[in-house]
Amino acid sequence: MKNILKNLTVQVVIAIFAGILIGYLFPDFGVQLKILADIFIKMIKMVIGPVIFLTIVLGFANMGDMKKIGKIGTKSLLYFEIMTTIALVIGVAVMFLIKPGAGMDTSQASKGAADVVKITKTASETPHGFTDFILGIIPDSAVGALAQGHMLPILFFAMLFAVALASLGEQGRPVITFFEKINDVFFKIVGIIMNFSPFAAGGAMAYTIGKFGLGSLFSLGKMLGSVYITMFLFIVIVLGSVAKMYGFSIFNLIKHIKQEILLVLGTSSSESALPSLMKKMESYGCSKPIVGFVVPTGYAFNPDGQCIYYTMASLFIAQAYGIDLSIWQIVVLLGVLMLTSKGSAGVSGSAFVTLAATLVSLPGSPIPVEGMALLLGVDRFMSEARAITNLIGNAVATVVISKSEKQFNHLKEYSAEEKASMTQ
Repeated sequence: MKNILKNLTVQVVIAIFAGILIGYLFPDFGVQLKILADIFIKMIKMVIGPVIFLTIVLGFANMGDMKKIGKIGTKSLLYFEIMTTIALVIGVAVMFLIKPGAGMDTSQASKGAADVVKITKTASETPHGFTDFILGIIPDSAVGALAQGHMLPILFFAMLFAVALASLGEQGRPVITFFEKINDVFFKIVGIIMNFSPFAAGGAMAYTIGKFGLGSLFSLGKMLGSVYITMFLFIVIVLGSVAKMYGFSIFNLIKHIKQEILLVLGTSSSESALPSLMKKMESYGCSKPIVGFVVPTGYAFNPDGQCIYYTMASLFIAQAYGIDLSIWQIVVLLGVLMLTSKGSAGVSGSAFVTLAATLVSLPGSPIPVEGMALLLGVDRFMSEARAITNLIGNAVATVVISKSEKQFNHLKEYSAEEKASMTQ
Protein backbone atom coordinates (compact mmCIF):
# COMPACT_ATOMS: atom_id res chain seq x y z
CA MET A 1 0.00 0.00 0.00
CA LYS A 2 2.85 2.38 0.85
CA ASN A 3 4.47 1.76 -2.54
CA ILE A 4 1.20 2.62 -4.31
CA LEU A 5 0.86 5.87 -2.38
CA LYS A 6 4.41 6.82 -3.37
CA ASN A 7 3.39 6.73 -7.04
CA LEU A 8 3.03 10.31 -8.28
CA THR A 9 0.10 9.44 -10.56
CA VAL A 10 -1.85 7.98 -7.63
CA GLN A 11 -1.04 11.04 -5.55
CA VAL A 12 -2.40 13.34 -8.27
CA VAL A 13 -5.64 11.29 -8.54
CA ILE A 14 -6.16 11.40 -4.76
CA ALA A 15 -5.43 15.15 -4.72
CA ILE A 16 -7.98 15.83 -7.49
CA PHE A 17 -10.75 14.00 -5.61
CA ALA A 18 -9.74 15.71 -2.36
CA GLY A 19 -9.88 19.07 -4.18
CA ILE A 20 -13.40 18.36 -5.46
CA LEU A 21 -14.53 17.46 -1.94
CA ILE A 22 -12.92 20.55 -0.35
CA GLY A 23 -14.35 22.86 -3.04
CA TYR A 24 -17.84 21.43 -2.54
CA LEU A 25 -17.86 21.39 1.29
CA PHE A 26 -15.76 24.49 1.95
CA PRO A 27 -16.07 26.68 -1.16
CA ASP A 28 -14.46 29.81 0.32
CA PHE A 29 -11.42 27.84 1.48
CA GLY A 30 -11.33 26.00 -1.86
CA VAL A 31 -11.10 29.28 -3.76
CA GLN A 32 -8.09 30.29 -1.65
CA LEU A 33 -6.28 27.06 -2.56
CA LYS A 34 -5.81 28.35 -6.12
CA ILE A 35 -2.48 29.71 -4.87
CA LEU A 36 -1.11 26.14 -4.88
CA ALA A 37 -1.75 25.79 -8.60
CA ASP A 38 -0.40 29.30 -9.26
CA ILE A 39 2.83 28.48 -7.41
CA PHE A 40 3.31 25.25 -9.37
CA ILE A 41 2.63 26.83 -12.77
CA LYS A 42 5.02 29.71 -11.97
CA MET A 43 7.73 27.20 -11.02
CA ILE A 44 7.16 25.27 -14.25
CA LYS A 45 7.24 28.47 -16.31
CA MET A 46 10.49 29.36 -14.52
CA VAL A 47 12.25 26.40 -16.17
CA ILE A 48 10.31 26.01 -19.44
CA GLY A 49 12.36 28.61 -21.34
CA PRO A 50 15.79 27.10 -20.54
CA VAL A 51 14.51 23.51 -20.96
CA ILE A 52 13.08 24.18 -24.43
CA PHE A 53 16.16 26.17 -25.48
CA LEU A 54 18.64 23.52 -24.31
CA THR A 55 16.64 20.59 -25.70
CA ILE A 56 16.30 22.11 -29.17
CA VAL A 57 19.93 23.26 -29.30
CA LEU A 58 21.30 19.89 -28.16
CA GLY A 59 18.97 17.91 -30.39
CA PHE A 60 19.76 19.70 -33.61
CA ALA A 61 23.40 20.45 -32.84
CA ASN A 62 24.01 16.73 -32.35
CA MET A 63 22.06 15.96 -35.53
CA GLY A 64 24.42 18.17 -37.50
CA ASP A 65 22.76 17.78 -40.92
CA MET A 66 21.12 21.08 -41.92
CA LYS A 67 19.02 19.43 -44.62
CA LYS A 68 17.64 16.99 -42.09
CA ILE A 69 16.77 19.81 -39.71
CA GLY A 70 14.92 21.65 -42.46
CA LYS A 71 13.10 18.48 -43.51
CA ILE A 72 11.89 17.76 -39.97
CA GLY A 73 10.78 21.35 -39.47
CA THR A 74 8.84 21.46 -42.75
CA LYS A 75 7.23 18.06 -42.13
CA SER A 76 6.22 19.03 -38.57
CA LEU A 77 4.65 22.35 -39.54
CA LEU A 78 2.74 20.71 -42.42
CA TYR A 79 1.40 18.05 -40.05
CA PHE A 80 0.41 20.70 -37.49
CA GLU A 81 -1.49 22.72 -40.09
CA ILE A 82 -3.38 19.68 -41.36
CA MET A 83 -4.41 18.56 -37.86
CA THR A 84 -5.47 22.01 -36.64
CA THR A 85 -7.51 22.51 -39.81
CA ILE A 86 -9.25 19.17 -39.21
CA ALA A 87 -9.89 20.21 -35.61
CA LEU A 88 -11.44 23.52 -36.73
CA VAL A 89 -13.68 21.80 -39.28
CA ILE A 90 -14.79 19.13 -36.78
CA GLY A 91 -15.83 21.87 -34.36
CA VAL A 92 -18.02 23.44 -37.05
CA ALA A 93 -19.56 20.07 -38.04
CA VAL A 94 -20.52 19.15 -34.46
CA MET A 95 -22.06 22.57 -33.79
CA PHE A 96 -24.31 22.34 -36.85
CA LEU A 97 -25.25 18.77 -35.90
CA ILE A 98 -26.04 19.30 -32.19
CA LYS A 99 -26.80 23.07 -32.11
CA PRO A 100 -26.32 23.45 -28.34
CA GLY A 101 -26.77 27.24 -28.51
CA ALA A 102 -30.22 27.15 -30.10
CA GLY A 103 -32.88 28.50 -27.75
CA MET A 104 -30.31 29.71 -25.19
CA ASP A 105 -31.45 32.48 -22.83
CA THR A 106 -29.09 35.32 -23.76
CA SER A 107 -30.18 37.42 -20.77
CA GLN A 108 -27.55 35.45 -18.82
CA ALA A 109 -24.89 37.38 -20.74
CA SER A 110 -25.53 40.47 -18.62
CA LYS A 111 -24.27 38.61 -15.52
CA GLY A 112 -20.73 38.45 -16.89
CA ALA A 113 -20.71 41.77 -18.73
CA ALA A 114 -17.97 43.30 -16.58
CA ASP A 115 -15.66 40.31 -17.08
CA VAL A 116 -16.20 40.34 -20.84
CA VAL A 117 -15.41 44.07 -20.99
CA LYS A 118 -12.02 43.35 -19.36
CA ILE A 119 -11.33 40.41 -21.68
CA THR A 120 -12.34 42.38 -24.79
CA LYS A 121 -10.14 45.30 -23.73
CA THR A 122 -7.17 42.95 -23.33
CA ALA A 123 -7.90 41.34 -26.69
CA SER A 124 -8.30 44.63 -28.55
CA GLU A 125 -5.01 45.92 -27.13
CA THR A 126 -3.19 42.77 -28.25
CA PRO A 127 -1.83 42.92 -31.84
CA HIS A 128 -3.28 40.01 -33.83
CA GLY A 129 -2.64 40.73 -37.50
CA PHE A 130 -0.42 38.59 -39.74
CA THR A 131 2.42 41.13 -39.62
CA ASP A 132 2.18 41.32 -35.82
CA PHE A 133 2.25 37.51 -35.65
CA ILE A 134 5.45 37.30 -37.73
CA LEU A 135 7.16 40.09 -35.78
CA GLY A 136 6.08 38.47 -32.52
CA ILE A 137 8.13 35.36 -33.37
CA ILE A 138 11.36 37.38 -33.31
CA PRO A 139 12.40 38.30 -29.74
CA ASP A 140 13.58 41.81 -28.86
CA SER A 141 16.59 40.19 -27.23
CA ALA A 142 17.88 36.65 -26.72
CA VAL A 143 17.82 37.02 -22.93
CA GLY A 144 14.33 38.54 -23.09
CA ALA A 145 12.96 35.52 -24.95
CA LEU A 146 14.15 33.17 -22.19
CA ALA A 147 13.13 35.51 -19.37
CA GLN A 148 9.59 36.11 -20.64
CA GLY A 149 9.00 32.44 -21.44
CA HIS A 150 7.10 33.10 -24.68
CA MET A 151 7.18 29.92 -26.77
CA LEU A 152 7.62 31.23 -30.32
CA PRO A 153 10.52 33.67 -29.62
CA ILE A 154 12.34 30.92 -27.66
CA LEU A 155 11.90 28.50 -30.56
CA PHE A 156 13.19 31.07 -33.05
CA PHE A 157 16.32 31.91 -31.04
CA ALA A 158 17.00 28.25 -30.17
CA MET A 159 16.83 27.22 -33.84
CA LEU A 160 19.26 29.99 -34.86
CA PHE A 161 21.63 29.03 -32.04
CA ALA A 162 21.41 25.32 -32.95
CA VAL A 163 22.13 25.95 -36.63
CA ALA A 164 25.11 28.17 -35.77
CA LEU A 165 26.47 25.65 -33.25
CA ALA A 166 26.05 22.71 -35.64
CA SER A 167 27.91 24.59 -38.37
CA LEU A 168 30.97 24.90 -36.11
CA GLY A 169 31.51 21.13 -36.13
CA GLU A 170 34.13 19.96 -33.63
CA GLN A 171 34.79 23.54 -32.51
CA GLY A 172 31.32 23.61 -30.99
CA ARG A 173 31.74 20.31 -29.11
CA PRO A 174 32.82 21.94 -25.76
CA VAL A 175 29.67 24.09 -25.83
CA ILE A 176 27.49 21.03 -26.51
CA THR A 177 29.13 19.11 -23.63
CA PHE A 178 28.58 22.06 -21.28
CA PHE A 179 24.93 22.43 -22.34
CA GLU A 180 24.35 18.69 -21.79
CA LYS A 181 25.45 19.05 -18.15
CA ILE A 182 23.28 22.15 -17.71
CA ASN A 183 20.33 20.33 -19.29
CA ASP A 184 20.71 17.49 -16.75
CA VAL A 185 20.57 20.04 -13.94
CA PHE A 186 17.38 21.63 -15.29
CA PHE A 187 15.62 18.29 -15.60
CA LYS A 188 16.61 17.50 -12.02
CA ILE A 189 14.94 20.79 -11.07
CA VAL A 190 11.84 19.71 -13.04
CA GLY A 191 11.84 16.43 -11.08
CA ILE A 192 11.89 18.36 -7.80
CA ILE A 193 9.07 20.66 -8.94
CA MET A 194 6.93 17.69 -10.06
CA ASN A 195 6.78 16.47 -6.46
CA PHE A 196 4.56 19.49 -5.80
CA SER A 197 2.15 18.57 -8.62
CA PRO A 198 -0.42 16.73 -6.43
CA PHE A 199 -0.87 19.87 -4.29
CA ALA A 200 -1.24 21.96 -7.46
CA ALA A 201 -3.83 19.62 -8.98
CA GLY A 202 -5.82 19.45 -5.75
CA GLY A 203 -5.68 23.20 -5.19
CA ALA A 204 -6.77 23.98 -8.75
CA MET A 205 -9.71 21.57 -8.53
CA ALA A 206 -10.78 22.95 -5.14
CA TYR A 207 -10.73 26.46 -6.64
CA THR A 208 -12.79 25.42 -9.67
CA ILE A 209 -15.51 23.70 -7.65
CA GLY A 210 -15.43 26.32 -4.87
CA LYS A 211 -15.75 29.28 -7.25
CA PHE A 212 -18.15 27.95 -9.87
CA GLY A 213 -19.85 25.11 -7.98
CA LEU A 214 -21.02 21.78 -9.32
CA GLY A 215 -24.20 23.50 -10.50
CA SER A 216 -22.30 25.41 -13.19
CA LEU A 217 -21.66 22.07 -14.87
CA PHE A 218 -25.37 21.73 -15.54
CA SER A 219 -26.31 25.32 -16.39
CA LEU A 220 -24.64 24.99 -19.79
CA GLY A 221 -24.58 21.19 -19.86
CA LYS A 222 -25.40 20.80 -23.54
CA MET A 223 -22.50 22.97 -24.68
CA LEU A 224 -20.13 21.46 -22.12
CA GLY A 225 -21.15 17.93 -23.14
CA SER A 226 -20.75 18.80 -26.83
CA VAL A 227 -17.18 20.03 -26.24
CA TYR A 228 -16.15 16.95 -24.25
CA ILE A 229 -17.74 14.54 -26.73
CA THR A 230 -16.06 16.32 -29.67
CA MET A 231 -12.66 16.27 -27.97
CA PHE A 232 -13.09 12.58 -27.13
CA LEU A 233 -14.08 11.68 -30.70
CA PHE A 234 -11.17 13.72 -32.09
CA ILE A 235 -8.70 11.85 -29.88
CA VAL A 236 -10.15 8.37 -30.47
CA ILE A 237 -11.13 8.61 -34.14
CA VAL A 238 -8.88 11.25 -35.74
CA LEU A 239 -5.73 10.86 -33.65
CA GLY A 240 -6.44 7.13 -33.25
CA SER A 241 -6.58 6.71 -37.04
CA VAL A 242 -3.32 8.63 -37.46
CA ALA A 243 -1.71 6.44 -34.79
CA LYS A 244 -2.94 3.25 -36.47
CA MET A 245 -1.63 4.50 -39.81
CA TYR A 246 1.84 4.85 -38.27
CA GLY A 247 1.73 1.53 -36.43
CA PHE A 248 1.10 2.42 -32.79
CA SER A 249 -1.88 2.43 -30.43
CA ILE A 250 -3.40 5.70 -29.23
CA PHE A 251 -4.54 3.95 -26.03
CA ASN A 252 -1.05 2.61 -25.34
CA LEU A 253 0.35 6.12 -25.75
CA ILE A 254 -2.33 7.61 -23.48
CA LYS A 255 -1.48 5.01 -20.83
CA HIS A 256 2.19 5.98 -21.09
CA ILE A 257 1.47 9.69 -20.47
CA LYS A 258 -1.37 9.19 -17.95
CA GLN A 259 0.49 11.13 -15.24
CA GLU A 260 0.79 14.17 -17.51
CA ILE A 261 -2.90 13.90 -18.48
CA LEU A 262 -3.96 13.85 -14.82
CA LEU A 263 -1.71 16.82 -14.08
CA VAL A 264 -3.30 18.77 -16.92
CA LEU A 265 -6.77 17.72 -15.73
CA GLY A 266 -6.01 19.18 -12.32
CA THR A 267 -4.31 22.42 -13.38
CA SER A 268 -6.23 23.05 -16.66
CA SER A 269 -2.87 23.97 -18.20
CA SER A 270 -1.08 21.89 -20.84
CA GLU A 271 2.05 23.95 -20.17
CA SER A 272 2.31 22.44 -16.66
CA ALA A 273 3.15 19.05 -18.17
CA LEU A 274 5.49 20.19 -20.96
CA PRO A 275 8.88 19.29 -19.39
CA SER A 276 7.74 15.88 -18.14
CA LEU A 277 5.99 15.14 -21.47
CA MET A 278 9.32 15.61 -23.26
CA LYS A 279 10.95 13.02 -21.00
CA LYS A 280 8.03 10.62 -21.45
CA MET A 281 8.16 10.87 -25.26
CA GLU A 282 11.86 9.99 -25.17
CA SER A 283 11.14 7.00 -22.93
CA TYR A 284 8.35 5.96 -25.33
CA GLY A 285 10.95 5.59 -28.07
CA CYS A 286 11.11 8.95 -29.86
CA SER A 287 14.56 10.35 -30.56
CA LYS A 288 15.76 13.29 -28.47
CA PRO A 289 16.18 15.70 -31.43
CA ILE A 290 12.62 15.01 -32.64
CA VAL A 291 11.17 15.42 -29.15
CA GLY A 292 13.17 18.60 -28.64
CA PHE A 293 11.67 20.19 -31.75
CA VAL A 294 8.17 18.73 -32.12
CA VAL A 295 6.86 18.99 -28.54
CA PRO A 296 7.57 22.70 -27.90
CA THR A 297 6.77 23.66 -31.50
CA GLY A 298 3.55 21.68 -31.27
CA TYR A 299 2.51 23.63 -28.18
CA ALA A 300 2.62 26.77 -30.31
CA PHE A 301 1.46 25.50 -33.72
CA ASN A 302 -0.64 22.41 -32.94
CA PRO A 303 -3.32 23.43 -30.40
CA ASP A 304 -5.94 20.88 -31.50
CA GLY A 305 -8.09 21.34 -28.41
CA GLN A 306 -8.04 25.12 -28.72
CA CYS A 307 -9.09 24.96 -32.36
CA ILE A 308 -12.08 22.73 -31.62
CA TYR A 309 -13.12 25.07 -28.82
CA TYR A 310 -12.76 28.26 -30.87
CA THR A 311 -15.14 27.16 -33.62
CA MET A 312 -17.61 25.60 -31.17
CA ALA A 313 -17.65 28.67 -28.89
CA SER A 314 -18.02 31.10 -31.81
CA LEU A 315 -20.92 29.17 -33.33
CA PHE A 316 -22.51 28.64 -29.90
CA ILE A 317 -22.72 32.41 -29.42
CA ALA A 318 -24.13 32.84 -32.93
CA GLN A 319 -26.76 30.14 -32.30
CA ALA A 320 -27.67 31.60 -28.91
CA TYR A 321 -28.38 34.98 -30.54
CA GLY A 322 -30.23 33.39 -33.46
CA ILE A 323 -27.59 34.47 -36.02
CA ASP A 324 -27.35 32.39 -39.20
CA LEU A 325 -23.82 32.58 -40.59
CA SER A 326 -23.27 32.19 -44.32
CA ILE A 327 -20.76 29.71 -45.71
CA TRP A 328 -18.46 32.60 -46.58
CA GLN A 329 -18.62 34.00 -43.03
CA ILE A 330 -17.74 30.57 -41.64
CA VAL A 331 -14.80 30.27 -44.07
CA VAL A 332 -13.55 33.71 -42.98
CA LEU A 333 -13.95 32.69 -39.31
CA LEU A 334 -11.87 29.54 -39.91
CA GLY A 335 -9.22 31.54 -41.77
CA VAL A 336 -8.84 34.03 -38.91
CA LEU A 337 -8.77 31.22 -36.35
CA MET A 338 -5.93 29.48 -38.23
CA LEU A 339 -3.84 32.56 -37.46
CA THR A 340 -5.03 33.55 -33.97
CA SER A 341 -4.85 29.97 -32.64
CA LYS A 342 -1.08 29.74 -33.12
CA GLY A 343 0.84 30.19 -29.91
CA SER A 344 -2.32 30.30 -27.76
CA ALA A 345 -2.13 26.97 -25.96
CA GLY A 346 -0.31 28.04 -22.81
CA VAL A 347 -1.77 28.66 -19.39
CA SER A 348 -5.45 28.20 -18.57
CA GLY A 349 -7.56 31.15 -19.70
CA SER A 350 -5.53 32.13 -22.77
CA ALA A 351 -8.14 30.57 -25.07
CA PHE A 352 -10.82 32.95 -23.81
CA VAL A 353 -8.68 36.01 -24.60
CA THR A 354 -7.76 34.56 -28.01
CA LEU A 355 -11.43 33.94 -28.80
CA ALA A 356 -12.21 37.55 -27.91
CA ALA A 357 -9.32 38.69 -30.15
CA THR A 358 -10.75 36.60 -32.99
CA LEU A 359 -14.26 38.01 -32.68
CA VAL A 360 -12.87 41.55 -32.42
CA SER A 361 -10.70 41.13 -35.52
CA LEU A 362 -13.34 39.49 -37.75
CA PRO A 363 -14.21 41.89 -40.58
CA GLY A 364 -17.85 42.92 -40.09
CA SER A 365 -18.42 40.07 -37.63
CA PRO A 366 -22.09 39.51 -36.79
CA ILE A 367 -21.11 37.47 -33.68
CA PRO A 368 -21.48 39.70 -30.58
CA VAL A 369 -18.41 39.60 -28.33
CA GLU A 370 -20.60 40.16 -25.27
CA GLY A 371 -22.04 36.70 -25.91
CA MET A 372 -18.82 35.28 -24.46
CA ALA A 373 -20.35 35.97 -21.05
CA LEU A 374 -22.61 32.96 -21.66
CA LEU A 375 -19.55 30.72 -21.49
CA LEU A 376 -17.83 32.27 -18.46
CA GLY A 377 -19.36 29.86 -15.94
CA VAL A 378 -18.14 26.70 -17.62
CA ASP A 379 -14.98 27.91 -19.38
CA ARG A 380 -12.79 26.51 -16.63
CA PHE A 381 -14.26 23.04 -17.18
CA MET A 382 -13.85 23.30 -20.95
CA SER A 383 -10.26 24.45 -20.40
CA GLU A 384 -9.41 21.01 -19.03
CA ALA A 385 -10.72 19.29 -22.17
CA ARG A 386 -8.79 21.73 -24.40
CA ALA A 387 -5.53 21.24 -22.52
CA ILE A 388 -5.76 17.43 -22.48
CA THR A 389 -6.53 17.33 -26.22
CA ASN A 390 -3.55 19.62 -26.90
CA LEU A 391 -1.30 17.36 -24.83
CA ILE A 392 -2.36 14.10 -26.52
CA GLY A 393 -2.30 15.75 -29.96
CA ASN A 394 1.31 16.81 -29.51
CA ALA A 395 2.30 13.40 -28.13
CA VAL A 396 0.85 11.75 -31.26
CA ALA A 397 2.62 14.30 -33.48
CA THR A 398 5.97 13.49 -31.85
CA VAL A 399 5.59 9.75 -32.49
CA VAL A 400 4.40 10.35 -36.06
CA ILE A 401 7.37 12.56 -36.97
CA SER A 402 9.80 10.18 -35.21
CA LYS A 403 8.44 7.19 -37.11
CA SER A 404 8.35 9.01 -40.44
CA GLU A 405 12.01 9.96 -39.94
CA LYS A 406 12.87 6.41 -38.80
CA GLN A 407 14.04 7.81 -35.45
CA PHE A 408 11.77 5.71 -33.26
CA ASN A 409 12.86 2.73 -31.17
CA HIS A 410 10.08 1.43 -28.94
CA LEU A 411 12.20 -1.49 -27.72
CA LYS A 412 15.27 0.44 -26.62
CA GLU A 413 16.87 -0.33 -23.25
CA TYR A 414 16.62 2.03 -20.29
CA SER A 415 18.73 2.52 -17.21
CA ALA A 416 17.30 1.65 -13.78
CA GLU A 417 16.86 5.37 -13.07
CA GLU A 418 14.93 5.91 -16.32
CA LYS A 419 12.67 2.90 -15.62
CA ALA A 420 11.92 4.27 -12.15
CA SER A 421 10.98 7.70 -13.55
CA MET A 422 8.66 6.06 -16.10
CA THR A 423 6.65 4.30 -13.37
CA GLN A 424 6.15 7.44 -11.29
